[in-house]
Amino acid sequence: MSTAPAAGSPWLPASPCTPQGCAAHPGGAAGRARTAARLAAGTTATAGGVALAPVAALLGRGARHRLTSLWARSVLRGFGVHATLLAERAPARDTAKTGPGCLVVANHVSWLDIPLIAAVLPGRMLAKSEVRRWPVLGPLAALGGTLFVDRGSLRALPATVAALTDALRAGHRVIVFPEGSTWCGRDQGRFRHAAFQAALDAGAAVQPVHLSYGPTGAAAFVGDDPLGASLRRVAAAGRLTAEVRLLPPIAPGPGTDRRALARQAQRAVARLSANRPAASVHHRTGSSPAAASSLRTPS
Repeated sequence: MSTAPAAGSPWLPASPCTPQGCAAHPGGAAGRARTAARLAAGTTATAGGVALAPVAALLGRGARHRLTSLWARSVLRGFGVHATLLAERAPARDTAKTGPGCLVVANHVSWLDIPLIAAVLPGRMLAKSEVRRWPVLGPLAALGGTLFVDRGSLRALPATVAALTDALRAGHRVIVFPEGSTWCGRDQGRFRHAAFQAALDAGAAVQPVHLSYGPTGAAAFVGDDPLGASLRRVAAAGRLTAEVRLLPPIAPGPGTDRRALARQAQRAVARLSANRPAASVHHRTGSSPAAASSLRTPS
C-alpha cells in the first residue's frame, strides 16, 4: 500500500500524499489506556484471522463469506472504528451457479479499507506482492485467497489479468483498488485500466464503492508511513468513523473497452466528496438491501 514507486519503475502509480502532510487531523484523541486496549484488541482480532483461515477454506462460499464478514467486523470493533454502510441499490453479487462474479472497485485510503470492504462484500482481494511478506497480514491474505500482483513488472500484468478473469468466471467476487496506490482521502487518483479488462473478458459486472473516513488523517496510510505508526494512529483516534457507500453496479455494454469502463467507475466514485466527513452522517439500519445499514461498533 506504500505510494512510493519502486526504483526503476517510473510507470508505477504514485500519489503526492505523505504522512507528514496528510496524517495529521483535528479530531480528539483517546487516552493512553484506551489506545493500548484498542491496539491489543485490534491486533488480536487480526491475528485470529490466521487461525480461522484454514477452517474457512473448508467451508462453502456462503459460510466462508459470513465468517470473513464477522472477522472483519471484529477487527474494526477492536480498533474502535465506527462503520456505516450506505447502498444506493442492491450490490452486484458473486453467483458461481448462475454466472460470473463481480469486480468490486474502490478508492484506496488505508489498510482499514480491507476489513471495511470485507465486512460488507467479502471476496478475493488483489494486493501487491509485497503484502505476502507482511507479518501476520501476509499469511492471512494468502490463506484467504488473495491474488497478488508484482507492480514492478509489466510482464507479469497479463498473467494477473488472466488470474482475475478466471476468478470472476468461477463466480468469485474480486476486490481491486484500481488507483494502485493509497491516497489520503482528500483527493483521488486515476483508476488504472487493467483490472477492468478482466471484467470485460469474464462478462462480469463492476461494483463501484466509495470509502471515506472521519477524521480523514487518522485513517490515512500513505507514502513511507510504517504500518505500526498507522496502527497506533488509528487506535489513538478519539472517534474514528468509516463510511462504505455502494454505488449502482455497472454492466459493461456492447463495445465497451476497459478505458471507458474505468472512467465510468472512477466518475461514479469521484462524484462523492472525499472531504465530507463520515462522522457527519447518521443512519439507522434498513431492512432493504439498498437501504442504509449500520455497521457501527462500540469502541
